[in-house]
Amino acid sequence: MSKYDLIIRNGIVVTDESVEKLDIAVADGVVVELKPEITGIAIEEIDAHGRYILPGGYDCHVHFNEPGRTNWESLLTGTSSLAAGGMTSFTDMPLNSTPVTTNGENFDLKLEAAKRNSLVDYSFWGGLTPNNLENLEELAERGVVGFKAFTCFSGLEEFEGADDWTLYKGMEIAAKLGLPVSVHAENRDITNKLTDKFIKEGKTTPRDFLNSRPEISEIEAVQRVILFAEETKCKLHIAHISTARGVQLVVEARKKGIDVTCETVSQYLTFTEDDLEGLGAIGKCCPPLRAKDTKEKLWGHVLVGNVDIVCSDHSPAPFELKKDSNFFKVWGGISGCQSTMNVMLTEGYHNRGLSLIDVFKLISLNPAERFGIKNKGAIKIGYDADVVLVDLNESFVLKNEDLFYMHKVSPLVGLNFKGKIARTILRGKTIFQDGKIVSEPIGKFLRP
Repeated sequence: MSKYDLIIRNGIVVTDESVEKLDIAVADGVVVELKPEITGIAIEEIDAHGRYILPGGYDCHVHFNEPGRTNWESLLTGTSSLAAGGMTSFTDMPLNSTPVTTNGENFDLKLEAAKRNSLVDYSFWGGLTPNNLENLEELAERGVVGFKAFTCFSGLEEFEGADDWTLYKGMEIAAKLGLPVSVHAENRDITNKLTDKFIKEGKTTPRDFLNSRPEISEIEAVQRVILFAEETKCKLHIAHISTARGVQLVVEARKKGIDVTCETVSQYLTFTEDDLEGLGAIGKCCPPLRAKDTKEKLWGHVLVGNVDIVCSDHSPAPFELKKDSNFFKVWGGISGCQSTMNVMLTEGYHNRGLSLIDVFKLISLNPAERFGIKNKGAIKIGYDADVVLVDLNESFVLKNEDLFYMHKVSPLVGLNFKGKIARTILRGKTIFQDGKIVSEPIGKFLRP
């Protein structure tokens, strides 16, 4: 009889083609057999009776801030949070770590930190700023999945936003390197002028902040960077899109043959601008929360497949940066990477009828395929055995003490979710089980 490292029996497995009862056999960290009943034996067996088994999630947009700002979030606390949320891979942004990941030397520092401290598998974005066009090639050689740029102020002086010339030239270089550019798309002039205007007038409430970043600031920027992508033949990815009109621009561009994808994040699918006054600083993000009508239209795009990826844009900060009577001075960033799968199972699958296959494509398969990460994002023979056991109909209220973040706050605390993560397995090894981290850091570097 065949001997495996692990057999998971009696679970309801979600693949890219079906949702059915299957056994999963694992050897050397890889799925080697997948069928209704596996007759072999294994070193370890898991009885998943009554549980659904989904591919481990891949969060392509997080800020874990190591090295340099580990008092904001460390790789260990951040990746523990991912594991608790059913996520087994991530791509870290080039900020807010110090130094920022804009050259090969800084990349090497981040890679060494991840080798020591990441519980799950990891990859990295390189930066695209006015000061590092000459460094894009060395970042590509080191294995970044692509380059991140801002069309507005990034929030950090050391990571300068890209003017139009920088973005255009950077896209030309990225196209030659065969890598995508991910853009935080908000119009710099609109957001800066409105921010200055409101602060001078003493208008510094959460509502004033919302009004300083209107939908048109995102829509215009999305339209502009799509034009640059068309001209340069660069693969384009729109980060954390918050407006339905922005998604529609992506849809129309794809019809023209432009290689563009977009992601949205769980807060835009959960909250509206009316929630911000109650949430306060923990609900501040850029682009900001939008009107209820926009949120529902955004869900409409998700349901019909116009949005490619749902991720977290996890961007934590110490408590002291979240306290100021002037809301413009409050650090903008939401902690949410532990709850992306819960949001999609609750709001997507249970509340709106999104299929489990579509849920896993949005949070697992699509990001892996878009950013060239092989053998990840699906339960298939030959793929890494990254799986999540879920009690699909179990409800729970998220509490602060459930969080693995360094700073145990999130706007998602207090919400009732349906679909509880029971166990997370990375390459055949259990890393999270029944509310506890049960593994040392075993993450591996992923490169396209």
